[in-house]
Amino acid sequence: MKRYPRFDEYKILVFRILLAYVFYSIARVLFYVYNSSLIKVDGLIDFLKLSYHGLVFDTTTILYVNSLFILVSIFPAVVNTKKAYQKVLFYIYFVTNFLAYSANFIDFIYYRYTFSRSTRASLDTLENESNKALLFFDFLKNYWHVFLLFFVLALLWIWIYKKIKIVDNTERPSIKYFFFSVVSFLLITTLCIGGIRGDFKKSTRPINILDASRYTKSSGQADVVLNTPFAIIRTWNTNTFKKVNLVSKAQVDSLLMPIKQYKNNPPTKPNIVIFIIESFAREYSGAFNKGTKIPDYEGYTPFVDSLAQQSLIFTNAYANGWKSIHGMSSVIAGIPSFQNAFTSSPYPKQKIESLVSTLKSEGYDTSFFHGAPNGSMGFLGFGNILGYDHYYGKTEYSNDADFDGVWGIWDEPFFQFFNKTLSQKKQPFMGTIFTVSSHEPYKVPEKYEGKFPKGKVNINQCIGYTDMALKKFFAAAKKEPWYKNTIFVLVADHGNTIAYDEYKKEFNKNTVPILFFSPDEKYVGVNNDWAQQIDIFPTLLDMIGYQKPFRSWGRSLISEKKVAPFVIKYGSNMYQFMSGNYICTFDGKKAIGFYAADDKGMEHNLISQRNAEMNSLELRCKAFVQDYMERVIDKRLTTVK
Repeated sequence: MKRYPRFDEYKILVFRILLAYVFYSIARVLFYVYNSSLIKVDGLIDFLKLSYHGLVFDTTTILYVNSLFILVSIFPAVVNTKKAYQKVLFYIYFVTNFLAYSANFIDFIYYRYTFSRSTRASLDTLENESNKALLFFDFLKNYWHVFLLFFVLALLWIWIYKKIKIVDNTERPSIKYFFFSVVSFLLITTLCIGGIRGDFKKSTRPINILDASRYTKSSGQADVVLNTPFAIIRTWNTNTFKKVNLVSKAQVDSLLMPIKQYKNNPPTKPNIVIFIIESFAREYSGAFNKGTKIPDYEGYTPFVDSLAQQSLIFTNAYANGWKSIHGMSSVIAGIPSFQNAFTSSPYPKQKIESLVSTLKSEGYDTSFFHGAPNGSMGFLGFGNILGYDHYYGKTEYSNDADFDGVWGIWDEPFFQFFNKTLSQKKQPFMGTIFTVSSHEPYKVPEKYEGKFPKGKVNINQCIGYTDMALKKFFAAAKKEPWYKNTIFVLVADHGNTIAYDEYKKEFNKNTVPILFFSPDEKYVGVNNDWAQQIDIFPTLLDMIGYQKPFRSWGRSLISEKKVAPFVIKYGSNMYQFMSGNYICTFDGKKAIGFYAADDKGMEHNLISQRNAEMNSLELRCKAFVQDYMERVIDKRLTTVK
């Protein structure tokens, strides 16, 4: 101590920081245990390698979270070892660490719905919920074991921390004491800055989420390397909406054709009714899985399967986002969400050409229905931006006896309310309903307990309940005069818990059913081409005979010839562009992989065997990303060129 002033303090500081590494490693193990069915790891050695690479990301998080604690611990002063000062350090250490550490535990469960570590965008989703406390206590009840694990580890962490204490320093202040204190302060601060950045190289940027993929064999492994607080910190103030110059405007116009115009001319203007069904993944419906050849497959949608026999269905369709609000922007406005949601960006408050604006110009009455508390999920706010004439939520339903206790009104009664409200409207109208019951905590009304198959994963009985509610809706709507002159659309907002290995593959995550039903059976058949949520907007305009030009990144699924079927989505920290015989993975500037269309598990990267079709695929992806960023940022989400 006399030769190296404060040396014992620095040793204990190192011990306390290393303690955080131990508990972050435990959290990584638990994260994998909870999600091992979704992440392919080839044994213990492979996991240890991923964990080793994860130390870099843990370092950034731990040093960032503990920056105040470290600075206060090494501050050049003589009171640092006093009992009162150490007590202050204790509270700084555990308040900041536990707040960050708890984020890992949320993803033990939440990961199975989003297939990625939570980011700032995940927190933005909660801002629109008026029943946060109710949602929290429901999560606590259903996933008590996660909370128990957190509190047990927290108590253990505190116990170990207290085992080694700093002895009060009685040394009198001296020039040597302060000199070493200042030098140590500067040295430790410099090391911490390097640790937060990931290295000291001026030429490199601080490590981010994408860097985790450098150490993996498959995309999901990057989430083992990462930790959740790192993902939140690195996306806290980032704006991923940035213009890029990758292709010429002429190439954008020829490859993407962002301004569409169709010439269909039906005799009447049909009504449009759109069901955006919560978590109603393609996996759950038998009609959409006839070609998958999944052993012992079971479906849970007998009504939708029967309706599919009289409908035009797309069995190779995808969501263009991973949250409910992403589903709304993709389906209604044809705007996908990539690394960050369009609706959570700085740019959604602008004039947006959508189904709402185009149909209103044709004289349609437009309504949005969601049985949750008004404003939940951000639907009311975005609906106002789009210009819906009417919004019907839990408030307008006005009968809390049908409230499920967590999210909103049960689907069965709210679907009947949907039917009755539409039946009072003047035709033509467009009604959109976003359902609520097929959602965590996976309950059905008490009177229906045991009526639907529990299935292989927890959501299956809820899917059965919503399917039954759909059957009753159609039975009631069939009696109304508007029914025969209506096009119905069924699509999911995103996927949910997965039972079958086929849907755990990276390129099969977030698959959704897309179904168009017309009582006159004008649109019937099974289509296996690539399809996506953003195709619904142009398809419906084509079906009703909208004659004017309009902005759309999607394509009509019934008549488009100039743009080949494709899907674009974002997953595992990269764009995924699917078309023709290949799937292209794209980092925002260049292709980083090509896979055969049926290689949904990303097992064979064919980038070393590039051909003309692959090159074209990369160009199309570049054109899409470039035009998307330019139009969003420049506020040109209309027919303006």
